[in-house]
Amino acid sequence: MKTVHVSEITALVRALCIKANCELPADIRESFVKGQAAEKSPLGKEIFGKMIDNCDLACKNGVPVCQDTGMAVVFAEIGQEVHLEGGLLEDAVNEGVRQGYRDGYLRCSVVGDPLRRVNTDDNTPAILYTSLAAGDEVHITVAPKGFGSENMSAMKMFTPAASKEDIIGFIVDACSRAGSNPCPPIVIGVGLGGTSDKAAYLAKRALMRPAGQRAADPLYAEMEEEILRRVNALGIGPQGLGGTVTALAAAIEPYATHIAGLPCVVNIGCHVTRHAEGKL
Repeated sequence: MKTVHVSEITALVRALCIKANCELPADIRESFVKGQAAEKSPLGKEIFGKMIDNCDLACKNGVPVCQDTGMAVVFAEIGQEVHLEGGLLEDAVNEGVRQGYRDGYLRCSVVGDPLRRVNTDDNTPAILYTSLAAGDEVHITVAPKGFGSENMSAMKMFTPAASKEDIIGFIVDACSRAGSNPCPPIVIGVGLGGTSDKAAYLAKRALMRPAGQRAADPLYAEMEEEILRRVNALGIGPQGLGGTVTALAAAIEPYATHIAGLPCVVNIGCHVTRHAEGKL
């Protein structure tokens, strides 16, 4: 049994909050390079160049890649051979977010109540998802989520009679209706199956998949490719100013579901679909 003091989790979350906001994942930056090469619009190519410059300057200078430093979404996978001591996991995570946003001079965007709208001034509480895994490691991923893209989420409870075409059409329509709001080019995360809440979770997790990596199942890999093709044919383009690259990646995460249902949730990531991970 491995013992981990929760102060170590706080320190890791603090560091990941800063890293995620200032250093884009290598696969996202590479998707900018590929997108610039594929983009046919001269203005679109120029915008991709600015995106690459912004990414590199943020990393070099240790400043946020976007002024909306998001609501902290934290995935904590706890090995079953790990014993946590010194306090509660949720408290440790929130303290890490508090320290990370304070010490990293990151914008605090969280209000403590959805109707009273009073800012908590430290970007807590985080959205925390926990799961148990084999082994003796604590694996944490921090994924700050801006709400220009989060507000473009969509859900549909399909009947089991829905076809692949129905599902693809819904996903493409959600991206079309989003337009320029999520700061395209976008990353498209799709959760398919489970219950409504499980599908929403899967859609968020789908955004963590490396850009360009297809689903292992050929059925879903083919759907991802078709979604990407159709969304890029919409002509929305980089930053919504027209072009041939509206989406950088599409990922579907399926799950078992009930005989009477087929939930589908679309979660859109902006061009800076941020996440950073670490282990203890």
